[in-house]
Amino acid sequence: MPFFDMPQEQLVTYHPPRQEPNDFDAFWSETLQEARKHKPDVMFEEVDYGLSMFETNDVTFTGYNGQRIKGWMIVPRHRPTSEPLACVVQYIGYGGGRGFPIHWLEYPAAGYAHFVMDTRGQGSVWLHGDTSDQTDHEDGPHYPGFMTRGIASQYSYYYRRVFTDAVMAVEAARGYPGIDPKRIAVAGGSQGGGIALAVAALEDVQLLMADVPFLCQYRRATQLVDTMPYVEIANYLKTHRDEVENVFYTLSYFDGLNFAARAQARALFSVGLMDTICPPSTVYAAYNHYAGEKELQVYEYNNHEGGGIYHSVERIQFLKTHFGG
Repeated sequence: MPFFDMPQEQLVTYHPPRQEPNDFDAFWSETLQEARKHKPDVMFEEVDYGLSMFETNDVTFTGYNGQRIKGWMIVPRHRPTSEPLACVVQYIGYGGGRGFPIHWLEYPAAGYAHFVMDTRGQGSVWLHGDTSDQTDHEDGPHYPGFMTRGIASQYSYYYRRVFTDAVMAVEAARGYPGIDPKRIAVAGGSQGGGIALAVAALEDVQLLMADVPFLCQYRRATQLVDTMPYVEIANYLKTHRDEVENVFYTLSYFDGLNFAARAQARALFSVGLMDTICPPSTVYAAYNHYAGEKELQVYEYNNHEGGGIYHSVERIQFLKTHFGG
């Protein structure tokens, strides 16, 4: 795929206006207050997957509306007992679930604790998942997939539940013995990057690693690309022609640009300039609105894979620079 978005010299300065509802902060404050009324009830159960160099725990914790969410906590088995571990809380790309612990060894191998959150309702596309999407309301009609589930209102929208789960995952990770609560990074690619960006605005974390982040500047994305998953929104609006403005109003409560403007964690972003899933301009829009200290790795000839293993090296170096180890 050749370049299809803005020239890079325009991307660097691309700072579009944000559509932000007046009650954005109140909405998220109330949502998280409701979630915290439920008993956290975090369970870490050590399991054996043959990974002798790591302690592996099957995790269950309380997320949105008291619902039970699965995850993994993986930590190096041989580590100094006198120094608490920094922890990376990981969110997963669209359609994937937590899979098996063997999928998530990059950060433990580098000496960090790694908490992986299962994504409710997902996990049947590329990695299996173990958490259902329970709702406390009527979702209404939606296009197959997750992008339009409950989209008639910010209160019923799917990502309200996911982002709440994600904040609760950070709080659950802090409860694992030997974790340094002041050295927490949130991370993910694509959908995981968008979730991590939201958490960086909603929770006190120290680092953010957002790779080719999804869930940013929805309207522009749907008008630039016809690829999954953004095309789910476009296909929904082909049928629900009278709901265009209401749909994008709902999505404004979940737009990475609005979270970026509030986040203060030190951040490492990445972007692929030929990305037909998350258009480069939507990533730059989030990056350019980001309020905290930040850096961006640009992969000029890459699509949605971004930097791949090259960027894995960048992430580890980023952690070493700011968390030590």
